[in-house]
Amino acid sequence: MWVPTLSSSSCSSDERDESSGEAALTPVYLNVYDLTPVNNYLYWFGIGIFHSGIEAHNLEYCYGAHEYPTSGVYEVEPRNCPGFIFRRSVLLGTTSMSRSDFRSYMEKLSRKYHGDTYHLIAKNCNHFTEEVCLQLTGKPIPGWINRLARVPSVIVFCQKAFSLQLLVLFPNALNSPMRMNQTQRHLLCQMKKDQSSIS
Repeated sequence: MWVPTLSSSSCSSDERDESSGEAALTPVYLNVYDLTPVNNYLYWFGIGIFHSGIEAHNLEYCYGAHEYPTSGVYEVEPRNCPGFIFRRSVLLGTTSMSRSDFRSYMEKLSRKYHGDTYHLIAKNCNHFTEEVCLQLTGKPIPGWINRLARVPSVIVFCQKAFSLQLLVLFPNALNSPMRMNQTQRHLLCQMKKDQSSIS
């Protein structure tokens, strides 16, 4: 859910830039998070299972799954997305979009990214950050971020490996899914469905 938060210190310089009519350039970062410790090995081969968020104006937005037909876009403290392990930040470029325009754009885009339409392969957090990045900088996110979603033969292997990893990390997940965060619960349910359709 999109929840606006403002800090008076970060707004004051933006307000000065907007009132003076200057179009200040703001850096745009892709914050990359590990979804699994297996990434420590896969990363060196240019692949991995990553979550990503887009950061500009000291605001980070991400997209995740839940069961409701409402926005799955949410704001987090930059480089500190709950439930994920921060890996690195990638400078994607700059934007002349003001802080208020950035917020308005994210609010509008959040209507397109509902939590119940999240799909591990076709519409995930990395698709969201790619769309935002293209709008803000005119450039796509690095290919390695979402590479596994584009390689169908590897997807089944990764889903099974990730399922096993989830069961190792959360042995009681099948009995008590409330101990997992929403994205982990959604991924586990989706993997169960995918595995049953493959079998």
